[in-house]
Amino acid sequence: MALRLLKITLVTLIVFLIAAAIWIGTAGKDLFYTATGSISHSLCASAFLSRLDPDRTFTEEQLPLMRSIGGAIHYEVDHARHEVRTSVFGEFAARAVYREGLGCLLVHGDEAVPEAAGFKPAPIASSYPANLVEPADPAIRRALDRAFAEPDPAHPRLTKAVVVLHDGQLIAERYAQGYGVDTPIWGHSLSKSVTSALIGILVRQGRLRLNQPAPIAAWCSPADPHHAVTIDQLLRMDSGLPFDETDGAISPMTRMLFLERDMAGYAARMPLAHPPGSAWGYSNLGYVLLSRIVRDAAGGSAVDAERFVRRELFAPLGMRSAVVETDTTGTPIGSGSVYASARDFARFGQLYLDDGVVDGRRILPEGWVDYSRSQTLDTGYGAGFWTNLVNSSRVPVWNAPWGMPRLPKDMYYARGALGQYVVIVPSERLVVVRMGISLDYGTGVDDLVAAIIDALHHRPART
Repeated sequence: MALRLLKITLVTLIVFLIAAAIWIGTAGKDLFYTATGSISHSLCASAFLSRLDPDRTFTEEQLPLMRSIGGAIHYEVDHARHEVRTSVFGEFAARAVYREGLGCLLVHGDEAVPEAAGFKPAPIASSYPANLVEPADPAIRRALDRAFAEPDPAHPRLTKAVVVLHDGQLIAERYAQGYGVDTPIWGHSLSKSVTSALIGILVRQGRLRLNQPAPIAAWCSPADPHHAVTIDQLLRMDSGLPFDETDGAISPMTRMLFLERDMAGYAARMPLAHPPGSAWGYSNLGYVLLSRIVRDAAGGSAVDAERFVRRELFAPLGMRSAVVETDTTGTPIGSGSVYASARDFARFGQLYLDDGVVDGRRILPEGWVDYSRSQTLDTGYGAGFWTNLVNSSRVPVWNAPWGMPRLPKDMYYARGALGQYVVIVPSERLVVVRMGISLDYGTGVDDLVAAIIDALHHRPART
C-alpha cells in the first residue's frame, strides 16, 4: 500500500513538473519576461532619471504586484553602465538602459542600444521660484495634510507630490521625502494627454487634420479595415481597436510595452474589435500609433522626436524636467512614458486652462481645448482627457467611475495609473496635480480638490 501511494505521488509530481515546464515555456515565459521588463524599466528610471532610491521604488511599486515570485526576483543596478538587469529564478533576464535626454530604454536580449549616447538637451528656464512654496491658507495646508496622510496603512496612498495653481499662480505644493520641485515622476497615462497636445501642435502647423485617415504605413491600403480609422478616432479611443488594459498580467498593453521592440508595429497589426467610430475602448495601442505619427513628423529618430517635443511644448511651458521615453525604433511611448515634475505637469494643466496659449504665444490650435474635453459617444472621455460629464454609468471593464461627482461639472482631467492626476477646473481657475504610488486606487484626489475649492471660496479677499 505504501509503495502504491509512493508511485502515485511520484507520478503526480512528474505530471506537475511537466505541466510547469510546459507553462514556463509558453504562457509563463511571457509572464516572467513581463515581470523582469517592468522591474528593469521602473528601477532604471528611478535611479538614473528621477534620482530616487531604486530599492525603495521596488518595494513600493513593483514588489506588491509580484509577491508570489518575490523571492525569485534578482535585480542589479549598474551605476557605471547606467543600466538595470533583472531576472526571475536566474532566467528571463531583462535589461533597461538610461540614455541622456531620452530616459530609459527596455532592450530585448543583448541587442545594441540604438542612439545609445542620447543627447544633451538645452536647459529650459522656469518662471517658478527655486524654493518650496508653502500654502499661506491654513485650510489648504490641512487639505495637503490629509492628502499625504495614510488613513488605511493596509492600503497605502503613498502620495509623492501635490501642486496647486490658482489664477496662474503657484499657491501651494508638498512633496514626500526624497522628492522635490524638479523630481521627474512617472506620469503613466498622463502621457496620453501630452500626446494629444503634440497632435494638436501638428494640426496647428497644418501637418495633420483630425478627420484624415491616420497616416500609418501598414494601414495605407483602402482594402484594409484600419484604413478608415481617423486621427480623431485614435484620440477619442473609438477607433475600433480593442480595450487593451485589463486586470490580467498579460494583455495587449503589457505585451506591447514589455515584449515588443516595435510597439507601433505591434499596435498596427492588432485586429479591430469594432467598426471605427462605433464603440469606445481604452487604447494604449492607439496612443502609441499617434506617437509614431509624431515621430515621423519630427524626423524619424528618438532624438528627433525628443527635440520636437522640447521645442514645441516643453520649452514654451517651462517644463524643464520633462522627458518622453521611446521604444527601440525611436517611437515615443506616448501612451504612458512621460516623466516630469509635478510642477511641470501643473504647467501643462495651466496651458489648457489658458486655452492653449502661454505668454501670448499660441501653442495649441484655437478651439483645441474645447475639443479635447468634448464628449466621445456616451462616455466620460474626451480626446486625451477624462471629463466630468457622465456620472450615471461606469467605465467598462474597469467598473470605475467616469468622473468625480463632487467637483464642478466643467472639471476635466488627465489621469494615470497608480494615482497620477492633473485636474483642471475652469470655473475656479484652478489646476491641481497629485502624484503617487497608489496601488489600491484610493487616492482621495476628489476630496483634495473639493477641499481646496472650499478653502478658496472662504479665504479673505485680496486687498
